[in-house]
Amino acid sequence: MTITHLLSFFAGIGLFLYGINAMGEGLEYAAGSKMKKILGALTKNRLLAVLMGTLVTALIQSSSATTVMVVGFVNA
Repeated sequence: MTITHLLSFFAGIGLFLYGINAMGEGLEYAAGSKMKKILGALTKNRLLAVLMGTLVTALIQSSSATTVMVVGFVNA
C-alpha cells in the first residue's frame, strides 16, 4: 500500500462524512419543526422506533448515514 492509496482512502472518508453532514443539515433546514414532531411521534413506541430506523436505513442504504442524521437531529 502506497502513500497515494492512504491519501485517497482518507480523502474518500472525509468526502463521505462531509456529504453525510451536508445531507443532515439540509434535512434539518428543510423539515425544521415538522421533523421534530414527526420523530417525536414515531419514537414514542420502541418497536415503532426500531422499525422506522430499519426503514430509513434500507431506503438510504447506509447505516452510517442514518446514525449521523439521528445524531444531527438530536443535537438540533
